[in-house]
Amino acid sequence: MSAMPRTRSLDSLAEDMQPQLGLRERKKLKTRVAIRRATYRLIAEQGYDATTVEQIAEAAEVSPSTVFRYFPTKEDIVLTDEFDPVIVAGLRARPAGEPFLESVRHVLVEATRLILAHDHEETIQRTTLLVQVPALRARMMQSMATSSRNLCQVIAERTGRDEAELEVRAYAMAILGAVYEASLYWAERDHKDDLAELVERALSAVRDGLR
Repeated sequence: MSAMPRTRSLDSLAEDMQPQLGLRERKKLKTRVAIRRATYRLIAEQGYDATTVEQIAEAAEVSPSTVFRYFPTKEDIVLTDEFDPVIVAGLRARPAGEPFLESVRHVLVEATRLILAHDHEETIQRTTLLVQVPALRARMMQSMATSSRNLCQVIAERTGRDEAELEVRAYAMAILGAVYEASLYWAERDHKDDLAELVERALSAVRDGLR
């Protein structure tokens, strides 16, 4: 797949899609973005292991304590973005009678296309690091627990079931695991495929099982 032209920052786009953010929250978002951008620049120049939090702080013009206030670990800087609230809002905006997995497919495939359109190179860098750095994969599993809780809330709202139910939790993790595996598969194949199509394929496997 050829790189799509980068128009606006994806983080700026995420900010615009959350108009409810107050001034303080927007300032925090800008700080997180600055830290994240500095991290990706440094990693591109010198590699993941050689990049320290102190170097990141200096490049982002903040203190190391500020970096740790926003991101508990270096892994979190690479793995987190500002799109979880946007995706949750997108799911809540889908028609109430629509099958939930169809809502998920629509929102996540569109979000993937949006991400590739605005931060194609950074997405390649992030997924490449996921394949190459075991610490990132381990931290991703922990990070998915937070995303799963958010997704469980939306499933509970749509279905009337308890978000703490085992079946709800398993369903949420199956969805997140499908997207995660699609991302790894994309990177392992040198990003030659259409990531949005891979996400759609993976979600279809959750829906249909293995035929």
